[in-house]
This record gives sequence, structure tokens and C-alpha cells, in this order.
Amino acid sequence: MPRFVVLMHETPPGSPRGAHLDLMLEHQSALRTWALDKPPLPGEIVSAERLPDHRIEYLDYEGALSRDRGIVSRIDSGHYELLQETATTLVVQLRGEKIQGKLTLSADGDQAHRWRVSLSDE
Repeated sequence: MPRFVVLMHETPPGSPRGAHLDLMLEHQSALRTWALDKPPLPGEIVSAERLPDHRIEYLDYEGALSRDRGIVSRIDSGHYELLQETATTLVVQLRGEKIQGKLTLSADGDQAHRWRVSLSDE
């Protein structure tokens, strides 16, 4: 079963994006990655930005990032099951230490990098 991780990404002062969460889903030899404004909670919709895939090493990494990009620390990790995937929607069942449930990621209109994230207790 593929793994996932949620990292708190503390960025240095003056960075274009402030502190945020990185949601990373293992997919083949990389991590599909989204920057979330806040943790996904059941019944709420969270704004997210689709980022380029990250290296698989981030599944187990905590600490300083190269090129003065800040520091990451693990918020949660676990396994997930892919339930549905289209060009604009990804639905996974998360089985983490803290986050569990059905997570739906949906592209937000015409902007491919903007997504909406929702979590249900299912």
C-alpha cells in the first residue's frame, strides 16, 4: 500500500509563500505534492496549490531544506488507498496516525495549480 506524509513547512522570512502544510502522496517513484493552507478537517474545504512532484525521500525526512527554503517537520504519516482518479479529481482513503478518512482533492476551475481538499470520516 502506498504511503503518505503531511509536513509542516516553515519558510524563511520574506518567502513568497508563508508557513504551510505539504501533503505528499507516494506515486511510483515520486511524491505528488500539494501545499495546504491549513490541516484538512472533516466537513471543511481547504484551499491547496498543486506543486511539482517531490523526491520520495521526503516520506522519512525532517529538518532543514537546501537552498534556504526553510524547515519541515512531520505532522502525520501513514498509508493510503487510491479510490478514484481522473484528470481533475483524486480520492484516497487515508490511514494515518492522526488523519484518517476519505480525502478528496479536486481541481478548482481552469487553474490547474489550484485545488480544493476535503476530508470525510468515511
